[in-house]
Amino acid sequence: MTERYYVTDSDLSEQYTLYTRANVGEVFPDPVTPLTSSTGLYQAELGWRDAWERMGAFTHDEFPQDRFAQLGVVGGYCYLNASLIRLFGVRAPGLSWEDMDEQFFGAMPGVPPYHPQDGDEDLEKTEKIGATFQWALGHSSLEDLEELTESRKSTKELRHSRPEFAKYTNEELFEHFRNLLKQHRKYFSQHIFTTYMATVPVGIISGVANAVGRPDLILPIIAGFGEVDSAEPSHAMWDMGRLVRNDENLRTEFDAGINGLLERLSQIDSPEANEFLEAFDHFVYEYGSRGPNEWETRSPTWETKPELALNAIDRMRLAEDELAPKTQNAERSSQREQAAKELLSMVETDPQVHGELSVGIASSAAWLPARERTKTNNIRLIHEMRMTMRAIGERMVQAGDFDEVEDFGFLTDDEYESFFQETGSMLDVIRSRREEYYKLLEREAQFLFDGQADHPDTWRRRDSVSEDVLSEGQTLQGLPGCSGSAEGTARVILDSNDPTSLQPGDILVAPLTDPSWTPLFVPAAAVVVDVGAPLSHAIIVSRELGIPCVVSATDATRRIPDGSRIKVDGDTGVITILET
Repeated sequence: MTERYYVTDSDLSEQYTLYTRANVGEVFPDPVTPLTSSTGLYQAELGWRDAWERMGAFTHDEFPQDRFAQLGVVGGYCYLNASLIRLFGVRAPGLSWEDMDEQFFGAMPGVPPYHPQDGDEDLEKTEKIGATFQWALGHSSLEDLEELTESRKSTKELRHSRPEFAKYTNEELFEHFRNLLKQHRKYFSQHIFTTYMATVPVGIISGVANAVGRPDLILPIIAGFGEVDSAEPSHAMWDMGRLVRNDENLRTEFDAGINGLLERLSQIDSPEANEFLEAFDHFVYEYGSRGPNEWETRSPTWETKPELALNAIDRMRLAEDELAPKTQNAERSSQREQAAKELLSMVETDPQVHGELSVGIASSAAWLPARERTKTNNIRLIHEMRMTMRAIGERMVQAGDFDEVEDFGFLTDDEYESFFQETGSMLDVIRSRREEYYKLLEREAQFLFDGQADHPDTWRRRDSVSEDVLSEGQTLQGLPGCSGSAEGTARVILDSNDPTSLQPGDILVAPLTDPSWTPLFVPAAAVVVDVGAPLSHAIIVSRELGIPCVVSATDATRRIPDGSRIKVDGDTGVITILET
């Protein structure tokens, strides 16, 4: 029996025993709440299984029906089952378990080897996966993927049709939450499916580029698509930042600080202030679902805490005009075309390879933006679930049944029915769970374990200081994310909510990134991230913005001295300390 450390914790697979925080650490950097664990997380589990079956890799009867398999929760933190992901590599044509390990772990030492089991290899499933791959390669634009276009329309409509919460009882609001929840399985399944389909063209491009000795062409070819939904808010923020930069009154108010900014601006009788406020209202309406730890309903977003977005705009307004995201994207698009043409020319004497490469390049334009689109669709849905539960939370605070609005996250799905019958009955439980949650939040979850995780009390504290801080001339090896190099002042930012130390031309050093970090990429000369994989958020966005990026730079936030001058090489993944 798996040891439980928190109310959220789940059983773990006894057959598939390797678990990791790779990738999922970006999605759930903090512990998951009891509400999320008992609702959305299990819908995500089912959605992942649906995606596996759609690909032909697994069938539903290979998984237990009443417990997690692909996902798991230990010490409050969400994990992925790496054994199942390895098994996909074994069954997929042209792939291997080593390929999956490279995607998730890179050159990380200490990863246990794969041990084959009876039934791992399955010719019928291999043929089905191969057929799915071929189908994926038949699409060359995001518009080809009609189901994602429809999902985008449907999730955007959720905001437009948000009910007037005040007219509904607590029970009715929770039923609305559950009705929204039912859609999560579908949208998450689309996200997982597109994520794996995106690896197909990238694998073809990488294989050819490595074979001809030009791995430097890989990153330029898979950038500059101009249709990445996660980068859209940055364009809107940039425009608002230009308004601030070009108007003295707006600059003065921003210089005075973010707290109370919107109220102060509303008292200014000027066309520029009105234009900014109207633009910001529209921004919150369209993109208010984004924010830190945005897959967790308890977390703040740009709608629930506008200061988060205003802080990002404040950093953006300091950037020079030539750093405009649209300008950078146009440059990446041109570089993409040139790099693709160059690589194709190198294999033009081999018609088969040339043809496969052409298809791979064309298909990448559909599936790489698709991954970000499906993520955005999910976030819109989760946000409407969040706003529904916040309406309940606000009522509970007014009644004295919650200490804070976000306490709604500390009850499980099946506890709510009885709670509404006797609302004050769970306050002590909520307080106890909240206290334990924050204790777990102080820990950095174990990255990898096989079988049983270490006790959370032994996990490294987030505020611990590295004993191996880099000095002048030393280097740190990470995974190349976006090509190019840059030198600048290292700014270690641990919280995207407080980026005020980041100045234009600085190099952003972060523990991980989700879309709430995206605006901070724009004024930065380069980005370095502790964790990450080839299709992580940091890489995708940095490619679109044309910013040198290195991910999987283990302990970069602890080992790179804040304020030191460093060089980031996005082609090799090497970070060099130039001056401390």
